[in-house]
Amino acid sequence: MQFFLEIISSAYIPIFIFLARIVDVSIGTIRIMFVSKGYRGKASLLGFFEVLIWILIVAQIFQNLDNWLNYVAYAGGFAAGNYVGMFIEEKMKMGIQIFRIVVGNDSVFLTNQLRKADFRVISVDGEGAKGPVKILFTIAKRKRWPELAELIHQHDPSAFYSAEDVRSVSLMEEDVKHLAGQDIVSRMLKLKKGI
Repeated sequence: MQFFLEIISSAYIPIFIFLARIVDVSIGTIRIMFVSKGYRGKASLLGFFEVLIWILIVAQIFQNLDNWLNYVAYAGGFAAGNYVGMFIEEKMKMGIQIFRIVVGNDSVFLTNQLRKADFRVISVDGEGAKGPVKILFTIAKRKRWPELAELIHQHDPSAFYSAEDVRSVSLMEEDVKHLAGQDIVSRMLKLKKGI
């Protein structure tokens, strides 16, 4: 009976390693995102669990060095964990991004449509390979990316656009609207704190 239990438990070790490695690497991917966005507390907490799981995995491998399936499970879990972590990070849509949109000189209509959708837009003159262009800049929460892309496709499908993560900004549009309803002392205190 003991021998049978050992065979069953040793058969489950690669599965445990594979699944735990997916969790470990996924946590690591999200932790790196939190570090890049300046969320120290969240990154530290995730780092604790990431390393704890990793230690449990490595302990299982060292206790079963003769089972080559453990090595395959470790590598497979790492690969799958990267995929799962990136998928989760994409779905979280955390943070703020700066969006750059390069359009022909006739950018007034697109600019107005973006402003109607509550995007704060700055327009700058530029020079492209085929002549003058307008470069539109806007900063928005990452979750608004699909909305922005849809507006560009509707109103100027030939526009070139890109997005880049921003670590911090002074005030977002939502913050400006929120502060507008407060008295001057409260607004000044929040601005001083950088909230």
